[in-house]
Parts: sequence; C-alpha cells; structure tokens
Amino acid sequence: MLSIPDQKRDSEPPSHPASLDAVLHYAWDASEFTATDVMAATALTRTTAIEAMQTLIDLGLLRELPNAREAGEYRKGRPARRFEFCADAGVVVGVDAGHTHLTAVAADLRGDTLAVATTDSGLLPGSEGDAPKAHEHPRNLMVTEVIERAVAGVGRDHPQVFAVCVGVPAPVDVHGRSPAQASGFWQRVNPNLTTALESLAPIVLVENDASLAALAEGAVGEAQECRNFVTILAGSRLGSGVVVDGNLLRGARGAVGELGALEYVEGVDDTSGLGRHATALARQALEEGTVAADSALRKPSPEDLSGRIVLESAKEGDPDALRIVDQVAARLARIVTMVAGAYDPERVVIAGAISPSVTPIIEAARRALPTDPYSQPPDIVASKLGDRAVVTGAVQAAARLARAQALELRLAARR
Repeated sequence: MLSIPDQKRDSEPPSHPASLDAVLHYAWDASEFTATDVMAATALTRTTAIEAMQTLIDLGLLRELPNAREAGEYRKGRPARRFEFCADAGVVVGVDAGHTHLTAVAADLRGDTLAVATTDSGLLPGSEGDAPKAHEHPRNLMVTEVIERAVAGVGRDHPQVFAVCVGVPAPVDVHGRSPAQASGFWQRVNPNLTTALESLAPIVLVENDASLAALAEGAVGEAQECRNFVTILAGSRLGSGVVVDGNLLRGARGAVGELGALEYVEGVDDTSGLGRHATALARQALEEGTVAADSALRKPSPEDLSGRIVLESAKEGDPDALRIVDQVAARLARIVTMVAGAYDPERVVIAGAISPSVTPIIEAARRALPTDPYSQPPDIVASKLGDRAVVTGAVQAAARLARAQALELRLAARR
C-alpha cells in the first residue's frame, strides 16, 4: 500500500488491547465472518477473539448478522454466529478544493461514495495571479459549506464524520500550511484550512492536490502495483505528485511536486497545463493566419476555442490541430525528461480533466522522448479517473486516516 505522509498531531500510545486492533484490521477488509475466521486470521484464542468482537460491537464498529438458520442457509448442527464490519458507522469526506471549483465526496468508512456536492469558487481560470476582490466569498466558508452539503446528502441523522481530507493547488507542509508566495495564490487557496475545518471532524488533513491524485492512481488508477511513479496533474497549471519506493514525497515545505523550475527549461518556459497551452497555440495560429480556411479550429470563436476542441479535432485528423498536438507533445516530452532525471520513475501518469482526451499528445510525446542507450525512459499513460483524480485521492486518504484512528475515536467518545 502506498504510504502517505501524515501531518503532525499530538498522539498518545493506544489505550486499548492490541487484540481490538487485530480484529478490527481483519474485519475492515472482510465481508461476513465468524469467530473461527477471526481466530485463523489473527492467531487469537477463541475467548480473546470473542471478547474483542463484543467490544467492537459495543463500539458500533461490528454488527452481528442473523445466524445461518434465520438466513435460510442452515443444514444441520449448531449455526455459527456471523459478523460484519459496520462500514456505515460513520463517514469520511474527501474534497477537491480547486482554484475554480470545489467538489466534496462523502463516503463510508471503506471509501465507497455515498453523496457528492459541488460548487464553483467564483474565480476564473487564469486568475491565479490576480489580487483578491473584497466581494469574494471567504474560501474557508465555501469549503466548510460544500463539506456540510456532502455530509447532509448521506441521508442519515447526523452521521459521525471520522476524517476530512482537502486537496489544494498549493504546496502543503507537514502542519497543513502552505508557504508564502509573492502573488498570495497559495495562501488564498489554503487560508489555514486545517484550523478552519477542525470543528467538522476529529481528523483533518490538508494536502497538495497533485499528491492526492498520485495517491488515487496508486490505489485505484494507472499506477497500481507501481512503486516509483509521478502523476502530473495537467489542469490549468502543471503540478505533480511524486512516489519513490512506495512513499509519497513531501519535502521541507511540501514543494517536492512543484514544477516552478519549468520556467527555466527551454521549450517549456512556464507551468501552463496541457490544455491551456494547446489553446494558446491555437489562438496564436489563428491570429497569425496560419490556420487553413476549412480547419475545424475556425468553427468556434477564438474565445470559445479550448484545448479539448484542439484534441478532438486532432483525433479527427485536422492538420492544423495535429501540428499543435505535436508542439504540445514536444513540450510534454521535455517535462517528462526533466521529471525522469530528478526522480527516476518507471511511469508518468497524466491526470486531470484533460486526461480522457490526452492520448494523441501522449503518443506523440513518446516518440519525442530522447533515446539514451544508458537509461530507459518512463512510460507515459493517461489517467482513467478524469476530473475525479484529486477527490478520489482525498477520499482514499481520509479513509486510511479514519481506519488508523477509528478505535481511539470511538473509545474516546464512550469515555
């Protein structure tokens, strides 16, 4: 399992028997089971196993199922008692707190989606460097509201929220804070969210969005069973989540995956996302009059032209769109080469909303990668998670944190 760097919080040694951890760990991943199954998986004695299971029932983390006779499966002999983990004992919430949108997913304790809430932030793409306006809705309040809407959508009376994880488009240190930035953008998207959300759940994690996308790819995406990979979140701007030897890297200020150094790479020059770069190249070609009169790129107005339209036109064989795809691919090949030199990944996953359309760029980028007889370039693949990569990773992280502390949370509530 991919290791994620937890943010610092005060912790004490467990105040409960280790048998509770052993039984809960088994039950969390099992379907229905018996005491005999628990004994075989944990090496506990029958008495200890049954005592632990009863305690977990009392805490609301296990439930006893109807016995085999009541379920109509009884043949002969004494029916065994059957149990299951209560995945509905509480909820976890993952949030993609992007620059222009907010998406919150409430899930059960195993991470299965129960409800979704979305809202626009009121900010426009490309406005990262703009000064905040006085009328803008406070970011902390917007994130709080979208989380509360998702939890309310679960439909149960006040379900206990075990953990919340929020992904933001900024570096995040081990304390959940983003470093100061000249434009103020990082502070703007993460205005101390860890403190602002602490009343919503006992566990709050704020993490870089590309790092959460990497967590999602490693758990359920294109990097499963891969211990060395980089996920490039190619939205309006580029960011990356880096996994080395199965560990998600953070760094002193949470900036391991930041790609600001691309401004100094010839042929790359900035951190514009793939779609934004394709759009800029298409609009430039239109202004310069180098686009054929019958090109599909002339159908929309320049204002409506988008990277998605460029890529769709390229798939249909439009020569002007194909030329732009080759230019974007050459830039991506330089980016992948730089990333490969820094982290030596076996795979680079291109994630974000553009990923369903990015195959033409990836295919051209593979051809453009430099050939080196002494090294093997990483494979480049498109994510299948689309615009859900960040929120999927946030749910995965929240579920893992809830699993690690569920016992202490329930025991503390009972005291």
